[in-house]
Amino acid sequence: MFSSFLIDAAYFVAAFLFLYGLKRMASPVTARSGIVVAGGGMVLAVAAAFLYGFDVSARAEPHLTTNLVLLVIALALGIGWAWISGKRVAMTDMPQMVALYNGMGGGAAAAIAATELLSGNALAHGPVVTILAILGGLIGAVALSGSLIAWAKLDGRMNKTWRLSKHQYVNASLLGAALFVGAVVTVMAIVGAEETPVLLILVFFAVALALGVLLTTPIGGADMPVVISLYNAFTGLAVAFEGFVLQNPAMIIAGTVVGSAGTLLTLMMAKAMNRHVSNIIFSDFGGEDDGSDGEIQGTMKSCDASDAAISMFYANKVVIVPGYGLAVAQAQHKLYEFVKLLQKQGVEVSFAIHPVAGRMPGHMNVLLAEAGVPYDIIYDLEDINEEFAQADVAIVLGANDVVNPAARTRKSSPIYGMPILNVDQARQAYVVKRGQGKGYSGVENELFFLDNTSMVYGDAQKVMVQMIEAVKSLG
Repeated sequence: MFSSFLIDAAYFVAAFLFLYGLKRMASPVTARSGIVVAGGGMVLAVAAAFLYGFDVSARAEPHLTTNLVLLVIALALGIGWAWISGKRVAMTDMPQMVALYNGMGGGAAAAIAATELLSGNALAHGPVVTILAILGGLIGAVALSGSLIAWAKLDGRMNKTWRLSKHQYVNASLLGAALFVGAVVTVMAIVGAEETPVLLILVFFAVALALGVLLTTPIGGADMPVVISLYNAFTGLAVAFEGFVLQNPAMIIAGTVVGSAGTLLTLMMAKAMNRHVSNIIFSDFGGEDDGSDGEIQGTMKSCDASDAAISMFYANKVVIVPGYGLAVAQAQHKLYEFVKLLQKQGVEVSFAIHPVAGRMPGHMNVLLAEAGVPYDIIYDLEDINEEFAQADVAIVLGANDVVNPAARTRKSSPIYGMPILNVDQARQAYVVKRGQGKGYSGVENELFFLDNTSMVYGDAQKVMVQMIEAVKSLG
């Protein structure tokens, strides 16, 4: 028979592995091993949870032996689905998968809250535990439905923002209704009620799920990386609350780590866009320029991929700005092949990464790492921005809003005030783009109309092949 000491020891080791794994994830060099370490911690935490079923002195009731078959089936389905989908998912679809996994974590926390409230376990432990269960359930349900809407937007299944009349008042009413129901349940715990009415719980979670949907539908596409990070923080917070309800140290620590990391990342990304998180959640973004600053001057000029490649081949310094279009074309490997040809010629090549480039935090870093690009030539915005003025050539592959000078000059633009990469300051800029369409936020890009900018139209994969051939033909 296993003792509570063994269970607590397993949770302690699991918590250490979570923290140590997160520490290793802070560097691209050790990130892969960090994921493995943290994954090992999760396996140990799950195994420790199973030990409750074999220890009559453990805190869990009822013992897990009564539902052991269901637990094994659920684990097998979850592991199988995650393994298969993880193997099959394309790099371009990774943001959608992250959004789904965020939602599943929030949904799991909400399910725990519902179970504890319906069974009366939370009420039996008093108002504090009941409040934690309610808050965890509310936040988890919002993270679930909100993440599903984020997934639909990222996957192209919801291409437009959707707003109700007096939208924020509706959201405030839903939040107030959820808190009111939560207060009623808390009062029931104070007066010693043994269980919560099913109808009350159904109303609570229906309102919470609706709130998550309505919080997310008005948010524009350019804000999706911040939204994903925010819901990740929500999920961590919900899991931590439910860990207190279950008296599960591993859940408390893992949830706290995820919640704090997600919160810090959200704040950093909002700062990178020069906006407050509340401004992202409670205001409109991604709308059209109202035109009060006048029409954009200049015309778009196009050039061949071979001409752009030769220009870079004879340059001294080249800065590359990757974007979502590069990921869609899966051109990162060809891009690095081209970079190595430039480096062999003696060209100084650097990569510039904007904090919100792509569709999720770190998207471009992962993309370049997959192609084997060395970490020491990849720079963040604050480290590379002053270098553009000394660059002979800057080339943009599939990025849009993060290089738009309108963020500096046009007060009427929805992206005004957002820090951008200073591509326009390079002596010559090339923009690889499929066509003349606008970016993810729907804002026209002034960069395309500047005298020192030339457009290279075409799929990034095909363009890079043409550039490689052009450079190789030089000898």
